[in-house]
Amino acid sequence: MPYSLPPRREIDFLLFDWLGADTLVDRGLADSLLNLSERLAAESFLPHYQQADVEEPTLDAEGQVRLCPAVRDALHRYAELGLFSVGFPDALGGSGFPFLLGAASFTYFAAANIATSAYPMLTVANARLIVAYGTPKQIEHFACPQIAGRWFGTMCLSEPQAGSNLADIRTRAIADGSDELGERFRITGNKMWISGGDQDASENIVHLVLAKIPGEDGRLKEGTAGISLFIVPKLLPDSTRNDVRVAGLNHKMGYRGTANCLLNFGEADGAVGWLVGKPGEGLRQMFAMMNEARINVGLGAAALAGRSYRLSSRYAHERLQGRLAGRRHGPSVPIVEHADVRRMLLTQRAYAEGALALSFYCAKLYDESADPARENLLALIIPVAKTWPSEYGLAANDIAIQIHGGYGYTRDFHVEQLWRDNRLNPIHEGTTGIQATDLIDRKILRDGRGLAVLMADMASTIDQASRQPALAGCASKLEDAWQRIAGCIAALRDAAPERTCDNAVPFLSAFGHMIVGWLWLDQAVAAAALEPLGADREALRDGKLLVCRYFFDTELPKIAAWADLVTARNDVAATAPVHLL
Repeated sequence: MPYSLPPRREIDFLLFDWLGADTLVDRGLADSLLNLSERLAAESFLPHYQQADVEEPTLDAEGQVRLCPAVRDALHRYAELGLFSVGFPDALGGSGFPFLLGAASFTYFAAANIATSAYPMLTVANARLIVAYGTPKQIEHFACPQIAGRWFGTMCLSEPQAGSNLADIRTRAIADGSDELGERFRITGNKMWISGGDQDASENIVHLVLAKIPGEDGRLKEGTAGISLFIVPKLLPDSTRNDVRVAGLNHKMGYRGTANCLLNFGEADGAVGWLVGKPGEGLRQMFAMMNEARINVGLGAAALAGRSYRLSSRYAHERLQGRLAGRRHGPSVPIVEHADVRRMLLTQRAYAEGALALSFYCAKLYDESADPARENLLALIIPVAKTWPSEYGLAANDIAIQIHGGYGYTRDFHVEQLWRDNRLNPIHEGTTGIQATDLIDRKILRDGRGLAVLMADMASTIDQASRQPALAGCASKLEDAWQRIAGCIAALRDAAPERTCDNAVPFLSAFGHMIVGWLWLDQAVAAAALEPLGADREALRDGKLLVCRYFFDTELPKIAAWADLVTARNDVAATAPVHLL
């Protein structure tokens, strides 16, 4: 079903008509990359979408994880065509594309097969971290093979007893001399939920592992200050097996083609690892990878939502059922003729395309992050970039099942698997509650520099929209929404420190809806100015204006209810007696 992949006109609009990507990259080169990505996603990733869901990774008697052969074949093709290298400079064997174009390329693969695309997503983020913080030798030995697609990478953070609370990790790193790759350590501990933790598709696996170096008394430091980052490969430079073993596989509801492992480091003499940077800097370094992963999680969620919308739209135009209101006789009509189905499709599209726009916008901010103002704005929005597509992309998947009716609840149609795959995204890389707390505590109350940039950018959009009769009403509603958010922020700043996050998720919901509403309005401004038109671009323009108006009429009013909880300092949940729950 190649028609279910992102339509090219939508990608081109977001990149070039809206975000001005032609200032970052040559249009011809960008077109070549997108053409290649679209073709490979359709030919090598999409066909095994359901197969890999059934033929999950297995653990053999020798402790080796085996993947579905079609997954291996797709990843080998991805590597052969140089797609691991898209976002890296020529000096490292890369293609030199900006992050935004890499995100657009990745959208096709995430939409086609999110589980298979997880391997390159993690590998690219792993290599980028090593390039940013590793020594030249570490870059040469561990990053460059990943950029070439020969080795794959992981991020090893969580532990069985410490999921999201990294302050409580117990993995230990004991000094073991040094060599040309840096300070060497022996790593012992357990890591849980490691996507790509083992597989048979790459020559080697580079684990980035968070661990603590004991003090002179042999004890681990409390909190996050003592966390360091280590490169721990599956195979050592002499090709011998490192002391890393798969203790088991996690069997998930979705993302089933991605091997998800419990890893034991140091069952024998300790796994050999090399320190990245200085001791105690691990969490700060890992945030670079985590933030990239959070953008990509949101992008993946948006891609899954978009695919479910396109499947729903095709189904609604083809499925004959019922008659229009007031008619008792005559032929059945396509269900898209029913107002409630059109409502659901509009909601799906508002969520899916709003999520994709948010992801692309953050990818462009990533490219512009040398400018402190853009870096601050990206830091502010990242909790939204991860959470809003994850929550509302999943809502779009849920609507897809409803539109398909009983058929949508069967495994014969892809929409049930798309829902299962997307259900992970509100959880991994920081749950919705964690992102909400981060937004309030770190990004607004402790810093707040991104808010001034956001206000200025939103004011510019409001000004442009207010001068267009078709968008002036939306501009006024966005201004009102910002006043609601400003009232929330004032209430948060006045609250006792221990109460500021009582309604963190409602605040994130309100803030996220405002951000996506702003980006919908900004897209509408760009769409209204499209020239030359032609049939396709006219349909795109009219669609953008329609869905923008729908979002402002049906979604933006929700901000008031969420905001009221924050400004009123509602404490029902925070003070609920535990014994009643």
